[in-house]
Amino acid sequence: MSEPAMTKADLSVVIPVYNEEAVLAALFARLYPALDALGTAYEVIFVDDGSRDRSAALLRAQFAARPEVTRVMILAGNFGQHMAIMAGFEHCRGERIVTLDADLQNPPEEIGKLLASMDEGHDYVGGVRIARRDSLFRRTASRMMNGLRERITDIRLTDQGCMLRAYSRDIVAAINECREVNTFIPALAYTFAQNPAEVPVAHEERAAGESKYSLYRLIHLNFDLVTGFSLLPLQIFAMLGILIALGSAGTYIFVMLERILFGAPGSAWLILWDRDILEFFLIGMVLFGLGLVGEYVGRIYEQIRHRPRYRVRALLERSSTGPERARE
Repeated sequence: MSEPAMTKADLSVVIPVYNEEAVLAALFARLYPALDALGTAYEVIFVDDGSRDRSAALLRAQFAARPEVTRVMILAGNFGQHMAIMAGFEHCRGERIVTLDADLQNPPEEIGKLLASMDEGHDYVGGVRIARRDSLFRRTASRMMNGLRERITDIRLTDQGCMLRAYSRDIVAAINECREVNTFIPALAYTFAQNPAEVPVAHEERAAGESKYSLYRLIHLNFDLVTGFSLLPLQIFAMLGILIALGSAGTYIFVMLERILFGAPGSAWLILWDRDILEFFLIGMVLFGLGLVGEYVGRIYEQIRHRPRYRVRALLERSSTGPERARE
């Protein structure tokens, strides 16, 4: 027997959740009034990414309280924020899709700004946080990563760390067709967008809990971004290797000629070539190159295994005929 058709929505709001028990009540209290005020048919898709606290239970309770506009996906493990968003994209049914973090650093009241920009004809709208409440370290690291990305890719995102973004149905459909195991969704959407735009949005301190992005995860995320959208790092490393090889060969020839013609042991500055610091530099370059190549090879390895990017343990939603249904 075929399943009943699901109700349509003009707007889908996809919210990944991971160990956000402390902030969910405040999120519910602000999110639904903000969406109700928009005066459009909407749905909220919460994607629990393997939370170890009571987040899943709170989401189930919220579904019971507002089943007409709430859907809950509970993943069978922790697959990462971007895979949680992909799960929401593959199940949403809105014509416009907005992503939002659960920690309230991006106020849900700002969603209207993104939709207003889409009304002007933009198919992808990114938020740019103003008066950021992050630490100096995170702001500085964010600027550095933005600058690095812009130099090695054609992707122009003023604030790549802001998850408050709006996508048209066509953009989301194109993203869903990509079967990449690791990807950076805002950058991927930018490559598909015909008329992207950015709007300034407010930024608040985290309502409760702590950030899920450690320094390691931030670095790993940017490796995904760099290696997923450009071969320039490999090309730069190859060129650097050629320059070092040519420089070494030239120095060797110069020393030999100097010794043959003048019998000198070599100019003073050439002694630097015998120092341990040069050896450490070259060893470091080799290790960096191996790591860079390994990153690309690792992406290939993960891709060819064809393992599912995520697994859904439970899906709570309400069908168009009225009764609620839950798949476990």
